[in-house]
Amino acid sequence: MTNDKATPASGTIMVVGGGISGLTTALEAAEVGYEVFLVDKNPYLGGRVAQLNQYFPKLCPPTCGLEINFRRIKDNPRIKTFTLSEVTNVEGSPGNYTVSMKTSPRYVNNNCTLCGDCAKACQTEISSEFNFGMCKTKAAYLPFEMAFPARYVIAPQIIGTEDAKRCKEACKYDAVDLEMETKTFDLQVGSIVWATGWEPYDAAKIDNLGFGQYQNIITNMMLERLAAPNGPTKGKIVRPSDDKAPETIAFVQCAGSRDENHLPYCSYICCMASLKHATYLRALYPDAKIYIFYIDLRAPGQRYEKFYKQVKADKNVFFVKGKVAEVSEDSKTNNITVIAENALTGEKIRQTVDLVVLATGMQPTAVNTKLPADLKYNDDGFIINDFEKGGMFAAGCANKPADVVSCNQNATGMALKAIQTLVKR
Repeated sequence: MTNDKATPASGTIMVVGGGISGLTTALEAAEVGYEVFLVDKNPYLGGRVAQLNQYFPKLCPPTCGLEINFRRIKDNPRIKTFTLSEVTNVEGSPGNYTVSMKTSPRYVNNNCTLCGDCAKACQTEISSEFNFGMCKTKAAYLPFEMAFPARYVIAPQIIGTEDAKRCKEACKYDAVDLEMETKTFDLQVGSIVWATGWEPYDAAKIDNLGFGQYQNIITNMMLERLAAPNGPTKGKIVRPSDDKAPETIAFVQCAGSRDENHLPYCSYICCMASLKHATYLRALYPDAKIYIFYIDLRAPGQRYEKFYKQVKADKNVFFVKGKVAEVSEDSKTNNITVIAENALTGEKIRQTVDLVVLATGMQPTAVNTKLPADLKYNDDGFIINDFEKGGMFAAGCANKPADVVSCNQNATGMALKAIQTLVKR
């Protein structure tokens, strides 16, 4: 018999996407001895988890998990991170890929001490993408408190202006470098894991639910940012129209999901997200009335079912089985009336509330931005893993809708698949 024991081949794993799936994939591969290139288009790692107030199963703040992962990355010399970076092309075959990269300038170098003097000097404000446009931020900014890399960013909008000069002059450490330019380069890797994540479905596309038309209709991710201590309202969940504390709130489940005109699939996380949001509201406003309009509630697994029963036992949370057909606004109070048909009784319900939260679904980032590689997708834009071909794999929500725990488990498996590509027999 021949000895076909596996031996490592020279090779590097590229992980595209620095959210929870990408972080897990990179760390699992690096900590068993493989070199990893970790790429993210944002100026920071952490992805959607960084935007959450709390996440399941323990209702931890994102600092709980991200801080540990950032420390592990910082301490691991096998991981090289590329932020503000995108893959522009992939050529080759499993075990031997040439990846073309583009890195945009940050205009802040490694001298940054996080003193914040550049932000103090900056006069220009830009819309905060991190907070879904609900507030402004300085054009010289730290993405969030524990951002990794721990460096400020100068927005490209002010490059070439007097404001950019003010930022540079304010920096005592010569960290602001306004001469930085876009870099293009190639990297050789043996396998690639696409952990490109998800984005909230555009609620403005759902004509009958009033998002963008009425101020007091927001999305579930907007509520998540309102509830976060580092959010636009420092953790106070208030109505956008008048900053009033809401006394009545309606959640509209499957806003765009399970709908042939929008997202035909179940997004997996929306029911549990709304139940979690009910606990946020209950903690702030013990007497508030919460109405959850649903098609059917999905609590996958014993732990989630237990959480659902706890919320259901709250006398101020009312579950209404019925799909919301339309909404309207009282122009004097800015209150919203939600109209639905109760599927159990057949009666038409009109419920007026202070605030409406749309439980919008998740769609893969790749559905709007096709990835520059030979990948297979299903009709909804999720990447189909071709394990027979190997070489390139999708992890987490790039592959299917999932929660944080499922993403972690899946990412560990994809790290193993990526390693297998690098192993010769």
